[in-house]
Amino acid sequence: MDKAYITLPKGFRANGVSAGMKCSDPANINKDDPKSSYLDVNLIVSDFPADVAGVYTSNLVKGHSLTRSIDIIRSGRQVRGITVNSKVANACVGKIGVSDADTIASAVSERLGCDKDEVLTASTGVIGTRLPLDKILPVIPGLVEGLDSSEEAAHNAEYAMMTTDTVPKEVAATITLKDGKEITIAGIAKGSGMIHPNLATMISVFTTDAKAGRDVLDKALRKAVAHTFNRVSVDGDTSVCDSVIIFANGASGCGEITLDSDDYEIFEEALTGLSEDLARMIASDGEGATKFVEITVEGAASAEDAKLVVTSVARSPLVKTMIFGEDANFGRIITAAGYSGARFDPDKIDIRLCGLLTCENGASLDFDEELAKKLLAEHDLKIDIILHEGSFSDRMYTCDFSYDYVKINGSYRS
Repeated sequence: MDKAYITLPKGFRANGVSAGMKCSDPANINKDDPKSSYLDVNLIVSDFPADVAGVYTSNLVKGHSLTRSIDIIRSGRQVRGITVNSKVANACVGKIGVSDADTIASAVSERLGCDKDEVLTASTGVIGTRLPLDKILPVIPGLVEGLDSSEEAAHNAEYAMMTTDTVPKEVAATITLKDGKEITIAGIAKGSGMIHPNLATMISVFTTDAKAGRDVLDKALRKAVAHTFNRVSVDGDTSVCDSVIIFANGASGCGEITLDSDDYEIFEEALTGLSEDLARMIASDGEGATKFVEITVEGAASAEDAKLVVTSVARSPLVKTMIFGEDANFGRIITAAGYSGARFDPDKIDIRLCGLLTCENGASLDFDEELAKKLLAEHDLKIDIILHEGSFSDRMYTCDFSYDYVKINGSYRS
């Protein structure tokens, strides 16, 4: 659809404000700056109790705002919304971290007129720093009072989540169910660095006015995430605060989507498509990235082998710097495949760079280097690896490593 923002589904409102975490003196904010440079706390709310499901980082270390939300979601209760802050991860600060997140949720819920456990929490930013309650709590009244279903309010919610992102990431789709009635799904995401399966420094929130229980949302979300968000690698790191959460409030008035209904596949397919769009945006906006790269593996002997190869190539620093330098050095690709742990015969592998065959049967070809350089100068690139071992395939989205990646992460806390 032409417009994409988180409040497009019926019955949702949002807002984003500055608590001074990104900009130390909000009174001196330059309004000409991108909103992502100063908005740092958001709130997304359903006007009605919503069913909710989520998937989370696989890192054993998890942020305190996230663990609080996980407990609430696992309880199976309905909720009203989520508040997300950027700049401070609220991770690795001890039990006070959960208490701080609880305090923020309580301040929001008091003004919404609901229970504090109906407000989920999420945080992203620097690890090892407490949430500055002295900055966040004073802006809660304005955050709640400013809730709106407008496009501007929804965009503000997205900007408030962003950290090193350079562009907002927003998607939406209206789909027609079997009975001819329509529902809308919308999603936003933040993520630019520290990205690698399973989930990474990314947070994504989906809203839908469909009527769907937690079992439906959980199954559809896990299926959607499997080969979208969990097939993105910017730098091989998996962080501690990451989640994808979906809210369904039933405000469309359509009949309930159940696991055995004809509408389930329609819903799942739409959610997967939106997840794919956001995943591509995250990879394309990788920290310091100048290229978006889609890597595919075909002809693997097993699904696991395909995943091993595509993951190894996508996270290889040498492959990523090769892409940045626009150097058609297929040797870095075949090397990364070789140490992936996958089973294949190196003498059968073919490699194509942007459609140009550079390696056949494991051996270098006398390809046109000038053409290869021209192809690699494009922004959107594709690497195809054919193993000729079986019928399994997989895909990963990634980006290049530029000088700016080191600059960004060498001074992340400053």
